[in-house]
Amino acid sequence: MSVLSISIAIPTYQRGRILLETLGYLLRQNMTAAEILVVDQTDEHDRDITEQLNKLHEEGFIRWLKMDRPSIPKAMNHALLHATFPVVLFLDDDIIPHEGLIAGHAANYDVANIWGVAGQVLQPGQSAVNFEDTASQTAPKIDIAFPFNSTKRLFIADCMAGNLSVRKGKALQIGGFDENFIGVAHKFESDFARRLVAAGGKIVFDPKAGIRHLRAQGGGTRKYGNHLTSLSPKHGVGDYYFALRQGWSYKNLLYIIKRPFREVRTKFHLRNPWWIPVKLTGEVLAIMLAFFLWLRGPRYINNSGSDQK
Repeated sequence: MSVLSISIAIPTYQRGRILLETLGYLLRQNMTAAEILVVDQTDEHDRDITEQLNKLHEEGFIRWLKMDRPSIPKAMNHALLHATFPVVLFLDDDIIPHEGLIAGHAANYDVANIWGVAGQVLQPGQSAVNFEDTASQTAPKIDIAFPFNSTKRLFIADCMAGNLSVRKGKALQIGGFDENFIGVAHKFESDFARRLVAAGGKIVFDPKAGIRHLRAQGGGTRKYGNHLTSLSPKHGVGDYYFALRQGWSYKNLLYIIKRPFREVRTKFHLRNPWWIPVKLTGEVLAIMLAFFLWLRGPRYINNSGSDQK
């Protein structure tokens, strides 16, 4: 087994058992990372899970870092600050890695202006497809519709946080991830990707660095309940905040206006129309919260109160 100079970082929340399975897969890779950071936001695990994680930590297979409150961007910033090695690979806690995942990421960093690598992500029931054209998309959705199950290596301006590696120094240089993306944190990784590219770096999509995403039913962002019937603004606030961060334009404003109606134009709401007012109220609250966050300004590592190493 070869060890690469990469830190793996796995934010996790209330998924102890599936996390242990994911760790098992990663530790059995032919080429593994130099360290695995588990950024655990779970209040309390079952006793057997706690014992297994503690054993892995004590034996040096993982570094078990604990956080008090769940936040995906904050957990990823925490990992950036505590990672030992120059490349940090962020992974979801509910995956099956393809053999060669870690080596696939590492191979791209021989090129100096590549600051990030987005790996292939196959969702449940999904297979790989050929795709290489993003030119038809318009703001603020440019690259957002990129299918991460593609088989074509190319440069993009987006990423999925569940299979993303970055140069630690460059990520810290732009302030890491914006912790204003609260709740479900929708589009926080797209915001990060655009800032990384704007700062002069490139993000390459490499299908050789692939995972199978399991979409575990419990834990993670599912703590916020079913978005179809929720009054909470935390399902949509990230999307609105992202659009506001792209600047004032006709297309961005139209995107914000259209989203509430798009969210209730579903088969579920057609069959259960009494949920439409609830969902629309949640969307209005999300717009108001997004405007507040936008007016407050982004919360990066250097101004968010995130711990400093």
